[in-house]
Amino acid sequence: MRVSCPNCASKDIGKIGTNQYYCWNCFVELSITGDQVSSVYQVEEDGSLQSLNDLFFDDPSVSAQL
Repeated sequence: MRVSCPNCASKDIGKIGTNQYYCWNCFVELSITGDQVSSVYQVEEDGSLQSLNDLFFDDPSVSAQL
């Protein structure tokens, strides 16, 4: 599957885990369910993840567990 970043549309995406990808262009982490991006996270300096789902998804009930 070829993934593109929903934030910057880059195809410079690396796989970091099962259904988890990282954009090397804008430094966000993506969770994929099926063929769709289910969650988007900003990686903070301390390595923690900050959800960006409210910026990318209309339905606030969308969430994923990492």
